[in-house]
Amino acid sequence: MVVEISGAIDDIDPSLHDRFSDGSAHEVFERLRREAPVHFCRDSTYGSFWSICSYDHILEVEANPTVFSSSHLNGGITIIDVKAEELAYLESFIMMDPPAHTRKRRAISAAFTPSEMERLTASIRKRTADKLDSLPIGEPFDWVSAVSIDLTIDMLAILFDFPWDERHKLRVWSDAISSLDMINNRRKERSAQLVEMAGRFFQLWQSRTESGPAPDLLSTMIHSEEFGQMTPHEFMGNMATLIVGGNDTTRNAMSGLVEAFSLWPEQWEKIAVDSSLIPNAASEVIRWHCPISHMRRTAMQDFELGGRTIRKGDKVVLWYLSANRDEAIFKDGSRFLVDRENAKRHLSFGYGVHRCVGARLAELQLQILLSELLERDFRIRVLNPPQRQAHPFLNAIDKLTVQIDRPA
Repeated sequence: MVVEISGAIDDIDPSLHDRFSDGSAHEVFERLRREAPVHFCRDSTYGSFWSICSYDHILEVEANPTVFSSSHLNGGITIIDVKAEELAYLESFIMMDPPAHTRKRRAISAAFTPSEMERLTASIRKRTADKLDSLPIGEPFDWVSAVSIDLTIDMLAILFDFPWDERHKLRVWSDAISSLDMINNRRKERSAQLVEMAGRFFQLWQSRTESGPAPDLLSTMIHSEEFGQMTPHEFMGNMATLIVGGNDTTRNAMSGLVEAFSLWPEQWEKIAVDSSLIPNAASEVIRWHCPISHMRRTAMQDFELGGRTIRKGDKVVLWYLSANRDEAIFKDGSRFLVDRENAKRHLSFGYGVHRCVGARLAELQLQILLSELLERDFRIRVLNPPQRQAHPFLNAIDKLTVQIDRPA
């Protein structure tokens, strides 16, 4: 049963799934920022945990990776505890602490340099334009399935140079990795999907090992010292991490973009008048929607934060969803403003050593989507409330029924 937001502060469980499907999570975090920005939940589906809800406190935790571990050996990066039997396929660079994480991150970042973004721009623009030109005008359709999913899966296939006619598998695997239903109730089916994913990527890996360096992410990893020789479980973990990171986050942001402009149509008029606002508008979409709701750390020693004592071994949940609307940093944080001066300070990509390695690519895709929508003068109306996942980790919109109109 959901505890009322107006109840005792100590009784609030921010991780309740319904909070994320009905949107009330924002009300919960607004209260926690005000009354208990470092909050302890004694009992939940995920056991006891600390909620870090304010912007500055999250930065303090992120800036201390020695004290607050991301390692899969200490529980991993989500509120969902890593089970011992799952360790075999969850060892990835994102679930490592420095210095191992730093070395592996550096190798992967070679696929996301400014020059690589420039190389990919024309392809992203063409695919986006083709997709928008295929959409019905004046008729209802689901934006998530028609646009958000297709564009992100296509981008993921290009990033890996994955066989084009098999790219639909990337969505199946990504959904299996993050599905709460499969994690809780269909573990064997989920494991089978992950094994299939690893097997197919291993085939591609083997076929490219003898080839020279190429710009795709898989080749970048093959020809790096840090990833050239991986154990099977590390290989599976890294593939799973990169698929979810490249798919779910951008997909959710593309859906959040439409919701934001439908709620504040005057913001669309601002970029229609001044297209130079597009890069900042993309950052504001990522701040306002926040595709990933949290990251988790585990305390490796006692630590004082916000007047509370976090004990060694405690689970610490960093609620980016909350920090991105912290009024101490973002005035009128619940509002969507394309000209917000500090929109780029959002924490949707994390902070410090674990900041999202693919942040540039996500921003680029959103910027291009905005510019192509603007060029066509599309006015998108949301016809029904978004259908959101009841998921404490992914801020996911499953369905968004819209209609595109053009001004008379």
